[in-house]
Amino acid sequence: MPTSSISTADRTAARCVDLAAVFQDQLLEDPLPASAPTALRRRQLGLITAAQGACRTCPLIVDCLYRAVVEYDVAGYVAGTTPPQRAQIRRRLDITVEPEDFDVLTGVTGRHRQVNHSEVVRLRNANPHESLEMLAHRLGCSLSTVKRHLRRERREPSGRTGAVTKPSVDEVLAAASVTGTAVRRSSQAA
Repeated sequence: MPTSSISTADRTAARCVDLAAVFQDQLLEDPLPASAPTALRRRQLGLITAAQGACRTCPLIVDCLYRAVVEYDVAGYVAGTTPPQRAQIRRRLDITVEPEDFDVLTGVTGRHRQVNHSEVVRLRNANPHESLEMLAHRLGCSLSTVKRHLRRERREPSGRTGAVTKPSVDEVLAAASVTGTAVRRSSQAA
């Protein structure tokens, strides 16, 4: 379909939103065991086929793939790729993406837990407008501990925050093509 006939809403709406039941199905999250019944395998194949078709026609696939490979360690079928394919793309690009520590993000911490310096710095960078008291609460430590880690980071930058050069979109697309994921910039609506 020519780009001019695509409405503004169609250009910005991810196809996975329209097919949430497909993309959120547990069969797209985890690989099936070898002993899985044929009917379950057929259902999974149908879900994969529907997801592939949606991703192929999605105007946001290039941005979605880039974010799923470079910025976030997401689960399930995303941007026409499975988690193992995204891991393969990352290996080709020689990058790692740390999974989010949801316990820290939600403020769930254990008592008397050692506070990791990089955890304090990462959480501060992720929440620059949040008070230091709130960060201390999330980390389950004292305000003075947070301040000590942030002072240390100012004196001796760890280099992990923003120093890593991210691959370009073209590099991600080239690495993805090796996995059999054919995504082109022309897939993105202008």
